[in-house]
Amino acid sequence: MAEKKIREIDERLEGLLIKGKESDDYKVRDDVFDEATLKALYKLSNKGVISAMGGSISTGKEANVFHALGEDEKELAIKIYRIATSDFKAMHDYLAGDPRFGNVKNDKKSIVFAWTKKELRNLNRSHDVGIRVPKPITSDRNILIMEFIGNDGIAAPRLKDIKSQLEDVDEIFDTVVEYMVKLYNEANLVHSDLSEFNILYDDGPVFIDMGQAVTLDHPMAEEFLERDVRNIVRFFGKLGVKSDELDLLEMVRNREDD
Repeated sequence: MAEKKIREIDERLEGLLIKGKESDDYKVRDDVFDEATLKALYKLSNKGVISAMGGSISTGKEANVFHALGEDEKELAIKIYRIATSDFKAMHDYLAGDPRFGNVKNDKKSIVFAWTKKELRNLNRSHDVGIRVPKPITSDRNILIMEFIGNDGIAAPRLKDIKSQLEDVDEIFDTVVEYMVKLYNEANLVHSDLSEFNILYDDGPVFIDMGQAVTLDHPMAEEFLERDVRNIVRFFGKLGVKSDELDLLEMVRNREDD
């Protein structure tokens, strides 16, 4: 019975992906929806977490994100990490210094599963301190379920894609800085890949792609923070916001109270 349901899910997904605009939809399907992933989706469907699944809304280096519906037709984002093609060595470098994941085996499957859990936990930490991130729902294997940022299946744009349309740029910058301060001082995390590519705009900034975020005791945490600050100062500087990397670093580290 389970095998039959899995085939049904597979067929429905195949139908959805055929309708997609990308020429490599079949390759995407082969990379993402292996049998184990289909079984996990079937389990999440049985639990009522997913009621319907739509098409791909983004394709990243390590994962694909799909639109879905959950309980009461609530819009969800389903992020599925690709086990076969993920850069597990880069993932391992971010995991290695994190005490929460110190005992992860050094194989692709274990690292990708740990990475998925890591992103869920980082989203929870961030959401709990008032940072606007996709609200996390649950995870299973290489699948992360979270709030969909956007409406009617259309994802909110990245700052990168709407930089010429942004209004109140100073206010957006101030909110981004506020989130960086909260992330560091209250969630005890550094995003580690913060830029206009990983901030959505939905009536305000939304931090995404939290898988690589590290705890402050990670040996590279301060170097990652400096890179995040450099990226934010660079991007907003091009939009006319005057800021200084050293001043922003001091602000994020909350050194003014020292």
